[in-house]
Amino acid sequence: MGILEGKRILVTGVLTDASIGFHVARVIQEQGGEVVLTAYPRPTLTARTAKRLPTGRDNPPPVIELDVMNTGHLDALAGNLAEHGWDRLDGVVHAIGFAPQTALGGNFLNTPWEDVAIAMHASAYSLKSLTMACLPLLGEGGSVVGLDFDATKAWPVYDWMGVAKAGLESCARYLAKYLGPKNIRVNLVAAGPLATMAAKSIPGFEGMTELWPQVAPLGWDVKDTEPTARAVAALLSDWFPATTGEIVHVDGGMHAVGGPSEDVGQA
Repeated sequence: MGILEGKRILVTGVLTDASIGFHVARVIQEQGGEVVLTAYPRPTLTARTAKRLPTGRDNPPPVIELDVMNTGHLDALAGNLAEHGWDRLDGVVHAIGFAPQTALGGNFLNTPWEDVAIAMHASAYSLKSLTMACLPLLGEGGSVVGLDFDATKAWPVYDWMGVAKAGLESCARYLAKYLGPKNIRVNLVAAGPLATMAAKSIPGFEGMTELWPQVAPLGWDVKDTEPTARAVAALLSDWFPATTGEIVHVDGGMHAVGGPSEDVGQA
């Protein structure tokens, strides 16, 4: 029996099988849980990707179109889930982040507010709006887990997405505060850089993927999503009943150390 046996979990952010959300959904199913996927802007691509999950082509999970910046989509979410026979949720996975190209790649000082606003709405405020849209189905409590990237530093090229991630972290803490009395836990998993389609769209992001394996104490494989997916699954389970408002780092230990050093390995 898996740690998510009988759990019903909504997973966002699945586009291809390179998406972190895909591997989260895979591990959820492997651990006995059921998933429903949301998709935007290409639900047909997500539906094809869903057939690569462990349930296979014979029983792929439902796919619901959901733009988290569209209040109409959010208002209709509970009803759309009910149409697929989902009258409850035990967990929600927020694997969403977006910023216009003008907000990335070293353009920080020149990014207009309009593009910053999009990044903040899509990448930070959406954690609150998605959670509230799912709240009626989280009747007796549950777990909300978001995917993060360390916002304690100003990373090269990450720019306004880094600011948005800082907002996401703060948003998670406030949600934890206000939803705790409803027995809803809200936590984040801060992963190291992974070779996803979203990462490839950030100009110069390969600089971080080259640095990370050299510096992280445990090393880091940018192609291995398994550690991140397992951490999300663990937080969705009942094994963390008193943990909320937390950021779990799954980055090979990079967050705990400084930059490269010639003294590494010396006594």
